[in-house]
Amino acid sequence: MIRTAVIMARGLGSRMRREDAAVSLDASRASVADAGVKGMIPIKRPFLEYVISALADAGLEKIVLVVGPKSDTIRTHFTHEVSPKRVHIGFAIQDEPIGTANAVTSAAAVVGDEPFLVLNADNYYPVEAYRALAAEESAGTVAFDRDALVRDGNIDPDRVRSFAVLRVGDDGMLKGIIEKPGDALDPTSDEARWVGMNLWAVTPEIVNACRHVPKSARGEFELPEAVGMAVQEGVSVRAVRMAAPVLDLSQRSDIAAVVERLGHLEPRL
Repeated sequence: MIRTAVIMARGLGSRMRREDAAVSLDASRASVADAGVKGMIPIKRPFLEYVISALADAGLEKIVLVVGPKSDTIRTHFTHEVSPKRVHIGFAIQDEPIGTANAVTSAAAVVGDEPFLVLNADNYYPVEAYRALAAEESAGTVAFDRDALVRDGNIDPDRVRSFAVLRVGDDGMLKGIIEKPGDALDPTSDEARWVGMNLWAVTPEIVNACRHVPKSARGEFELPEAVGMAVQEGVSVRAVRMAAPVLDLSQRSDIAAVVERLGHLEPRL
């Protein structure tokens, strides 16, 4: 199985830094939110500890955090403030926040040619999703059921409309990706049922696509677009269908729901 997971923690956190008059945060959470370091939002422990603990529960042994050249908060915490027993934690440097595909190539320079999982630093995915994706050393993604995301997580229908839709074949293979379909696709249709939440199993073929994918309309090098390009070129990518919630911690209004869902857990690194 795949034993290494890469967590993309280099983002600028623009949405988290944005003030929200309807949200009241205590001083410790407000300070981290102001800095935009979403993975360090305190639940009881920093959010990233819960993510890493779930990865360890799934059997992942090596964690690589993609950070910026000056990500002192994350690096200091996981180098000096915790003593992991179940995982080894290392770092990859992404010089500029120019997209998730670039984060993957930055991580590959550290990981090497072995397959690895890739995930967001601001999402808490279910352990069973990690287990299913890591079970085979081949390219893959988890296709999350749209209705389960809304029903069982903290993601409302409007936000789901901004996520990528995955086209999954009857053979369980990824056939294509519709990035941020918005109004171009009926979000209640069967065609929009399977949603991508940026949880991937990456192989050298996918890394190569990340190196060659052109900039997106947003001016970034995007991992979903690189995977879509690889699929068009004949690379096989598994799509593990799953009806399970994902907790999203991308903006201040998400914090209370995530604290409520994770506050009873004790992360074990």
